[in-house]
Amino acid sequence: MATLTGHLSPHTLGRRLPAAALAWVAAYGALRAYWASGHRPHQMSPIGTDLVVFTGWGSAALCGAAALALAVLAHPRADRLARAPRLALAAAAWTAAACLVASGAMLLLDVVGAVLPGLGLGLYPLGALSRAAAVTAGIMTALSARAYTARTRTGPVCAACTRPATGPGPLARTPAWAYGAAYLAVAGCLIRIAAQAAVGFAESPLAGGASAVLFEAGFVLGGCLLPLALVHSFGRTWPRWVPGLAGRGVPRRLVLWPGAAISGGLVVYFGLMLLQMSWERLHGRNPFPPDGRLDLPEAFFWVAVPAYFAWGAGMAAAARAYARRTRTPCPSCGR
Repeated sequence: MATLTGHLSPHTLGRRLPAAALAWVAAYGALRAYWASGHRPHQMSPIGTDLVVFTGWGSAALCGAAALALAVLAHPRADRLARAPRLALAAAAWTAAACLVASGAMLLLDVVGAVLPGLGLGLYPLGALSRAAAVTAGIMTALSARAYTARTRTGPVCAACTRPATGPGPLARTPAWAYGAAYLAVAGCLIRIAAQAAVGFAESPLAGGASAVLFEAGFVLGGCLLPLALVHSFGRTWPRWVPGLAGRGVPRRLVLWPGAAISGGLVVYFGLMLLQMSWERLHGRNPFPPDGRLDLPEAFFWVAVPAYFAWGAGMAAAARAYARRTRTPCPSCGR
């Protein structure tokens, strides 16, 4: 039901979101089927294909599975399902969402290459749009599953925010585990830098110039300053040494959005890379054989890739704590 301000309530939004997500996924699935039938453009990424893991007809089938789950979520009777089918439906939607996001893992490289074109990463516009569409489909499916779970959870819930009436409210203080997660992220960044120092900073696939300087500055800020801002007070209140802003509140999205976006990209991209490396090594193959462009020892990747993953996972946990620490309490239930 629409509120007096004209905006949609979480309850109404949770019912309309699956329909919007279904339309998006169905349209993207139709495009995937068209490409899989022999019309896919060539060279949509450094490896040729636009997606990973789910390619060709597999990507079309994934969109079909997500569309089926969303169609059921959007059905008016879905809320009245018994507990077991309800849990199975939510699990199916969450699984499809995770697979869609994972298939667009190379979007991380697209973003970096678009922001800093001088790095030499290369930009494939059509492939980047396709990966963005896949990730968007995954996020919309995940939000639909989350809204469905919130709407159908057992026990009393707040009609305004759909949170459990007896659930936890905003965090009064940053918990110890969040500090640990933030410093894990910092450690991952520093280990990655140390690994590069061990093989030499000249051994890098990135081009030089101003873009490389900006990338390295952003690398350090995103790996050291941002995780700490998620757990320390300077991420909520500007410190005294900031002219004109000292003592004022830091905009929540200025810290939370980059933290969530960067951590999500790192976890998905390097998590998949870590799984692929493990698979190749278990079958007796070098995951990164020398190809004449970047000849680095295999040990480098077994240090750098887990470090990236730890960086992303730690910052994701810290961002979760920051979101709870800084969220506005519901005016109805206080949570």
